Amino acid sequence: MREIVFDTETTGIMPGDGHRIVEIGAVEMINRVMTGRFFHTYVDPCRPMPRDAQNVHGLSSDFLSGQPVFEMIIDGFLAFIGDSPLVAHNAAFDMEFLNWELKRASMPIIPHARAIDTLEMSRKLHPGAKHTLDALCNRYGIDLSGRVKHGALVDAELLARVYVELTGGRQIGFDLVETLPAGPVAFSPVPATREVRAARDFSASDAELLRHAEFVAGLKDPLWRT
Repeated sequence: MREIVFDTETTGIMPGDGHRIVEIGAVEMINRVMTGRFFHTYVDPCRPMPRDAQNVHGLSSDFLSGQPVFEMIIDGFLAFIGDSPLVAHNAAFDMEFLNWELKRASMPIIPHARAIDTLEMSRKLHPGAKHTLDALCNRYGIDLSGRVKHGALVDAELLARVYVELTGGRQIGFDLVETLPAGPVAFSPVPATREVRAARDFSASDAELLRHAEFVAGLKDPLWRT
């Protein structure tokens, strides 16, 4: 089964107030394993970046100026996601922004029914706990050392790992596909200095065989005598 885990960064929290998407990151999963295929782009919002938002993701107006506008990247994103389910943390937020941008571009919106919300999954599985992406990574022992600020692609990769845990998890070391960035697989053989123990003798002793024979002889009406 193919699923797309994605995240967006924006200039604010309400698209109706004129806020825009500034970054999209998405990773492909097949049967809950990341394949290494991903989509990532920055987007020029064509408006100033509020200081509060820049403090979250670190994307300034100077950096975003000259990046492609939404209308230039949307075809590539839609081709990447295809008709696969979309996984997001607080999916209502990301879907609202995505559909707002699609409406601005006079394109059909994406039905909310396609979205899988890991925030709602976490609330059901861990009532009363914290449900931020950081908190979930800490809960499941997922390395956060590479996440200095919010970033759409980094967060999508982390969320993909969280999503696996929320849907049942899998044993560490059983990943069939390397996640981004791809690299050599380290293999640690059994150390050569490991102590080798002699095989144990599990054969029954004469005394044990005698006690067993006495026990069997004392059984009343055993089935093998009928």
